[in-house]
Order: sequence, then structure tokens, then C-alpha cells
Amino acid sequence: MNGRDAAERNETTNVDEDMSETFEMVAKTLPGLEEVLAQELTELGADDVVMGRRMVAFRGDKEMMYRANLCLRTALRILKPIAHFEATDADEVYQAVKAVEWEKWLDVEKTFAVDATVYSQEFRHSKFVVYRVKDAIADHFSEHLGKRPSVRLNGADVQLNIHIAERQCTLSVDSSGESLHRRGYRQETMEAPLNEVLAAGMILMTGWRGECDLIDPMCGSGTIPIEAELIARNIAPGIFRKEFAFERWPDFDADLLQRIYNDDSRERDFNHRIYAYDNAPRAIETARRNMKAAGALHDIELKLQPFQQFEKPAERAIIVTNPPYGERISTDDLLGLYRMIGERLKHAMAGGEAWILSYRDECFDSIGLKATRRVALNNGPLECEYRQYELFDGTYRAFRGSGEELNKPSRDEAERRRSGSRREARIEQRGTGRREGRTAGRYEERNEPRRERRNGDEADSRRWKPRSGESYPERKRRQQHKEE
Repeated sequence: MNGRDAAERNETTNVDEDMSETFEMVAKTLPGLEEVLAQELTELGADDVVMGRRMVAFRGDKEMMYRANLCLRTALRILKPIAHFEATDADEVYQAVKAVEWEKWLDVEKTFAVDATVYSQEFRHSKFVVYRVKDAIADHFSEHLGKRPSVRLNGADVQLNIHIAERQCTLSVDSSGESLHRRGYRQETMEAPLNEVLAAGMILMTGWRGECDLIDPMCGSGTIPIEAELIARNIAPGIFRKEFAFERWPDFDADLLQRIYNDDSRERDFNHRIYAYDNAPRAIETARRNMKAAGALHDIELKLQPFQQFEKPAERAIIVTNPPYGERISTDDLLGLYRMIGERLKHAMAGGEAWILSYRDECFDSIGLKATRRVALNNGPLECEYRQYELFDGTYRAFRGSGEELNKPSRDEAERRRSGSRREARIEQRGTGRREGRTAGRYEERNEPRRERRNGDEADSRRWKPRSGESYPERKRRQQHKEE
């Protein structure tokens, strides 16, 4: 297939939003969280939800795209495909991209950036693919208008993604911009901070939605407790964001975004508590600042306490935690730490449930408890496992005799264990106010406050207030003037 054939094929597969009320989208995620993300999209009302590798495809309208960016907890970014084509080399990619009607997405006064995701034997250098895509866009404008838009690596007006799986290419415009895991509430971090998307996925995977207390006895900078509070009250994680990329698109609907943002009809009450402990004073202070920025201190009890002093909760509770692995965070006696964790769980969590993310087999072995579920997850570059422990009083035989059933591993997980080592299984799976304190960025100035609540540990109840008399367009003009 020559370059002209590729261009002609691309013309027949341009994605035209005007032809349909809905359009296709792709939500990117971390490996292992595809099923959780698919469930989120289904609950949000998306159509034609289909899981893939590190992504979930779906269909929806502009409102669904805005809601997906604002509400999804386990998505990294939301892509909108604008062209599909086949290519066997970078020249064919160039011809197909050049044939796109770029005037719908760009003008010469705007900047753009391109990133590539490549799984192909035909394309071994993703950076070269990026260069050819940039050249194609620039040459398209040069030939049609005599001018070309500029490339900007950071903060571009339009961000594009080219995804190549063998010969199948998808060109998309990125509606999110900065990765959605960057919620906006994090003020400070500790060593090896947990990705917010991973933390939310860990919690959702347990099935917990606020029905009982939740405990993180090794909370670090507080990511798990904060994400748990947002889940328990069903508060959209995107309310902290200063901006989404789609706000720079020509068809951006400010009124629609404002209506979605101010819709709190899906939020709910939370009648339990979240407990966050750590043995490091600096971690406690960092977590406190992050929780205050998220407006979450009202629901979270934060305390300086080592795991050795953990006592049985007064109410039914679930533990979700991410102990040190001995990789980015060192400890004098790593295996001793995990033995202590197992001992505390055995004696202080009888009748409860614990979920632990860790890296080394010997760490899990040192816990000394039988896991009832194992899930392969990546924490950054580390291939980890997330294990569930259901803890019972007395012996296992007596527990089973009472009619209780432990959660069994899924058929796929059981087959992976039989087929080889845990690391090989991972490789197969990877294939690769309420508003004050929540809205320190640009959304703090919406026209109407949504609700009143006590913010953190402050004694007074405050109302989230917009900037006096300033409409959304006026605020946009003021910000643009300030930037200039």
C-alpha cells in the first residue's frame, strides 16, 4: 500500500461527529484496572463499553465526554479518535495524517503537541512516528493556508495521540490534557507517592463504597484516605482540576461544563469514618495538608500511630494499605515489618478484611496469612500484587463450618497461578467548603455555591463562594488578560 492509498483510506475513515449524536472515545488507564474502569463507565451511562489493553472504548456525546473527565476515578485521560487508517511505515502515516481536515481541530494561531503509543513490529521508533505526524500537520496548513501552527511540548492548545497496534493506526485528540491522576488536591508528597488513579482503583476493587469504616494504617501522604472519602460521598475527583484540554477546543460549551460541575445530585451522605495512621510525623503533616486541600478532614481521623499499636476497631472495618516494599522506601527490617503486619491483622482484625499492595513474594510470605484473592497491578515501574485477606475468628475449619465462604480467585487468576510463576502471570496480564478547599483552582468561581459543610478541623462552617458578580466568560477573559 503506497502513501496515496493510505490517505484515501484515511478519508473514508475520518470520524465525523456531525454525522451522529454520539461519537467514540477511549479512556486510558493503568494495567489491571480495565475492568474497574469499564464498570465506572457503565454506571456513568456510557454506551458500547469495550475493554482493551490499558484502555476502555466507549461511546457518548459531548456531555458524556465532559462527565468522563470530571467523574472517572480510574481513567488517566479521555481520547477522542478523529481518524483510523492502516500503515506499514512512517511515510504512510504521514500521508494519512496530512489528509485529515485539520481545520476542524486546529488553526494557525494555536499550538499543538503529539505523543505516540506503539505496539508494532513495523514501527520500532515511536519518536520518529511523532516527528512524521508533526510534519504532516504542519505541511497540511502550509499547503492550504501558507502558515503553520507551532509545536509546543508543554501546555499546548491541542494535544494529539497516535496509537499504532501492528498496522492499525488511530489518531486521537486528547480531551484531558494533564493526566487525570493529577487531581489538584495534592499539596506535598512523601517518598514514592501512590498514584491517585491506582489508589482509587484499589479501593473500588474491594467493593467498598462507604458501607463501613475504612482504615489505612500506613497512609503516607494520605492518598488512599482522600480517594476513599471522595468515593464514600461520590464526589467527582475532577472538581479540583484547574483545566481540561477540551476547554481550548473551538466547540467548547462553557454552560454545559458549568451545569455538570455544579450538579451534586449523585453525591451521598457518609455515616462512617476513615482512619489514617502513620508512624512518621512528617507524613502526618503532609497528609493533613493534602486532606485539608481536598476538604476531607471532616470524614478522616488522622493520627500519629505505628502499626504495632493498631487495635481492633470498634466498628466493622476494611483495611486498604500500601506498605513499603524496600525499593524506593527502605526499612531496616523489611520482612520483620511484614511479619508484624500479619500478627496485627491476625489479632486485631478478626472478622474483618484487609487488602495489601506489595511487591516481593517474600514480603507476602512473611505476613503468614492465606490470601483469598490476588490481582496483578503496577505501581509505577514495579510489577506488584494486590492481595485480599479475609480474617476470621478461630480455625479455618470452624470458619468454613459456620457456612461462611472466602472469596475464591477468579478462573483466570487460578489459571495464571497454575501456568507459571507470578511474574510471568503479570507479564501476560500487562501485555506491556465542600467547595472551599476542594476548588483552589479556576472552578472556585462558579456562579452558584452548591452546598454548605464543615471544612476539615476548622471550627466554623463556611460556604464556598464565587468571585463576586463575575460570570464564567468574564473570568476567562480576566485570566487570559493576566496571562498576557
